[in-house]
Amino acid sequence: MAPEQVRPAASLAGEVLGAFRARFGYEPQGLYRAPGRVNLIGEHTDYNDGFVLPMAIERAVWVAAGRGGGSSAGRPARQVRLLALSLNAGHETAFSLDGLAPDPERRWSNYARGPLALLDRRAQQGGHPGLGSLDLAYAGDVPIGAGLSSSAAVEVAVATAAAGLYGLNLPGLELARLCQRAEHEFTGTRCGLMDQLISVAGQGGQALLIDCRAFTWQAVPLPPGQAVVVCDTGVRRGLAGSAYNERRTQCEEAARRLDVAALRDLDPGTFEDRAGELPPLLRKRARHVVHENERVRQAAVALRQDDIATFGWLMDESHASLRDLYGVSSEALDLMVSLAQARPGCHGARMTGAGFGGCAVALVDREAVDEFVAAVAPAFQRQTQTTPALYVTRPAPGAGRVDLDGGEG
Repeated sequence: MAPEQVRPAASLAGEVLGAFRARFGYEPQGLYRAPGRVNLIGEHTDYNDGFVLPMAIERAVWVAAGRGGGSSAGRPARQVRLLALSLNAGHETAFSLDGLAPDPERRWSNYARGPLALLDRRAQQGGHPGLGSLDLAYAGDVPIGAGLSSSAAVEVAVATAAAGLYGLNLPGLELARLCQRAEHEFTGTRCGLMDQLISVAGQGGQALLIDCRAFTWQAVPLPPGQAVVVCDTGVRRGLAGSAYNERRTQCEEAARRLDVAALRDLDPGTFEDRAGELPPLLRKRARHVVHENERVRQAAVALRQDDIATFGWLMDESHASLRDLYGVSSEALDLMVSLAQARPGCHGARMTGAGFGGCAVALVDREAVDEFVAAVAPAFQRQTQTTPALYVTRPAPGAGRVDLDGGEG
């Protein structure tokens, strides 16, 4: 079995441009993209003010955008027409920016409604007239519910497009925070900032070590002889309806009982000295977060020193902690990770994303990738009767405008 191929950028760009022209009847004024992400290590640490080490991936959401024209003449001044292609099976809706609120029926549209509402509000508070009419058509190849941040990619792509068309020059960190808040308010998922920030600030060839309290980041290069293989189990979970928010509440309660602002404030030694102050369940949750933060710091050092063996061991330890202490793995994820870890050339593997389904990530010698995929995918399929999708990726640039000839704007 060959690796799942990333869809050519020109194909996705052509799809959204063609759909925009066909539906709205004029040429778009801009084309924008925002990538998904894979987190190499540092899971459920971002909302605990901790450290994460993600990278933007080559899979992305593409948005063709216009301010109105052609057949849209005479429409309401602040109307948004939204056309979602590959991510949502051709859904379409229209709504006003005035009094914009979550739509309980078309929940898919809330990932666009939220960023537009907050961007419009932010613009007006800053003395800008705000947004006007918008036509948006988007498509993407970031799998939904796979733990690769398809929702953040939509949010960041839509916000980047609207800000670009209306001349709102927001710093990257502010744009990411706006999209994070939009997800809180419009979808009910109390996510940390990692997903939106890496989609905004990703760098080609680099992972980013992000401090989720100071909101600063440092580039960490991936060694050229290594490949990142994303292993999609095909098992999906609903994030807002899962135990994600419950885990966040548990961490906040553990921090309160230990009298710290966040679990980030505890080093492993101090935590273990005080662990007995917590009831058993909160102790397990907090132990994962505290030690995961330390693993992230060690992992960044290992990558910079080209110490792939240590980095891989830390990935393996992270998965065991997420499975045994944080309780967010699944049978499918555990199987995928174990199959990956057993292959020659694989230095480490772990679940990635919020958990309960979705993807694992493995660090594999580049020369061993073909044999890795050829062995892991059929083995997983035999044991689960589910066809996985495995694909090789590299760190990609963050969100931005794209020239119609395919170059970054």
